[in-house]
Amino acid sequence: QVQLVESGGGLVQAGGSLRLSCAASGSIFRFNAMGWYRQAPGKQRELVAAIGSGGNTNYADSVKGRFTISRDNAKNTVYLQMNSLKPEDTGVYYCARDTRTPISAQAMGVFDFGSWGQGTQVTVSS
Repeated sequence: QVQLVESGGGLVQAGGSLRLSCAASGSIFRFNAMGWYRQAPGKQRELVAAIGSGGNTNYADSVKGRFTISRDNAKNTVYLQMNSLKPEDTGVYYCARDTRTPISAQAMGVFDFGSWGQGTQVTVSS
């Protein structure tokens, strides 16, 4: 059973930084693409950032230049470094795992996230 446990959320002032972490179970983590989604109140869940098993990354336009996704395969952990936070970044952030997409497709930015963590709240005050 795939388990994802997020941590690192909290309350921060606009312009501040937070780093989210997601610890994943299973020995095949290094072959999986990982992602971070967020859901703001009253809005649909959206993909914020994704990273393939080879380290290629994708970002939503709204976070480019401010957020950085990274992974440590030795620790089965993916991170989301969030800088220059804005009030509109507020929401519940979910870690996601793609166990189905072949590595070759991940390298082209193709992902299919099907496993989710419980979420961690990020609140940015103005």
